Amino acid sequence: MDAGNVTLYASLFVALYFEVFMLINFLEKRSSLKQEETLMPQRLPTITVIVPAYNEEKTVVKTVFSLLKLDYPKEKLRIIVVDDGSTDKTPEVLRRFRGHKRVTLLHKQNGGKYTALNSGIAISKSELIGCLDADSFVPPDTLGKIIPYFNDEKTMAVTPAMKIHRPDRFIRRVQSDEYDLGIFMKKCFSILHSITVTPGPFSIFRRQVFDNLGPFRAAHNTEDLEIAMRMQKNFYGIRNAHTAMVYTVGPGTIRKLYRQRVRWIYGFLANMIDYRVLLFNRKYKHLGMFTLPGLVLSIIMFFLSLAIGLWSINKFIWQKILEFQAVGLHWPAWRFDWINFTTDAKLLLFLILFGSTIALAMAGRRISEKKTSFSFHIIYFPIAYVILSIFWLSRAVLNVAIAEQAKWR
Repeated sequence: MDAGNVTLYASLFVALYFEVFMLINFLEKRSSLKQEETLMPQRLPTITVIVPAYNEEKTVVKTVFSLLKLDYPKEKLRIIVVDDGSTDKTPEVLRRFRGHKRVTLLHKQNGGKYTALNSGIAISKSELIGCLDADSFVPPDTLGKIIPYFNDEKTMAVTPAMKIHRPDRFIRRVQSDEYDLGIFMKKCFSILHSITVTPGPFSIFRRQVFDNLGPFRAAHNTEDLEIAMRMQKNFYGIRNAHTAMVYTVGPGTIRKLYRQRVRWIYGFLANMIDYRVLLFNRKYKHLGMFTLPGLVLSIIMFFLSLAIGLWSINKFIWQKILEFQAVGLHWPAWRFDWINFTTDAKLLLFLILFGSTIALAMAGRRISEKKTSFSFHIIYFPIAYVILSIFWLSRAVLNVAIAEQAKWR
């Protein structure tokens, strides 16, 4: 067996092993999942939700209204909207909340999302501090499904289940299925105490996180990833509330999605370099020995498989050119042989991996929405996602190699 086949087999095996390992851990713990969200504390904690906004005139009002409609005692919930130097009509549309008892408006010069969040944290006095991106929305029951997780004193942050708001076109449908898969995987990471990011859409923190570890940082334009890494380094527990829904507006074009994912992956790799002490460190258990090494290895194996695939295609084309020069153009005799089809190990592994990915995406939809609905676009989601990943993964790795920070916009 040549090196190319070995690499392809290894890549398929690693990916399949990762998914099976996650599934087994989930099945072992699923009986206790229902209890996590039913034990509401006798005394509800006070909470401040910070909404950083930069040029979000089309969505920020709906975002704030979704927070005002949360099923939570009004006297215990405060909303701080921070306009980070917007150049559109964001300041104008926010005027409707001027004087609102539960909404505080802050305006500052543009300094980046992390500075907007820190401005809100600086004036907050609540026990819990949350954040909600200005293009995201929460149903009324979301906060009530997150709060019970804080019954455990070791839990210092809770992340929600993120969904795409109105997946109305191809690119958003692909993201919708990806997010469903992400819901399942993040719950598995939560079970393994290995969550690596506290996303901007409605992650909730105990105040002690910022009092003890400091505020958000620039962190290669991925402050939500860095704060999670910092928490994990200091053994601060992060949990996931898999039925606490939050809806976010996904990029509507391939170009916008590409730029978003380049920033995300660049941020992960750059922060991974900063927090390399976590890698293969037994003190961090599953996080250090399985989750983070697995994520890094998956990127390496992806590029090895891509390189071998491109080399094989080039070799096949060159071989056909030589055949054409020797014997001229002719149509090869080809006949479908089911025996050959079913005994191709690489193809069989690929089909198993393809099916398991779809199954886990549907499982994510099941545990978050309590229903399993099949849609046509979930079939092409894995293939479309892999093809698109080639471009943003390549760019992100290149940016890390040449130390070029991915821009937010």
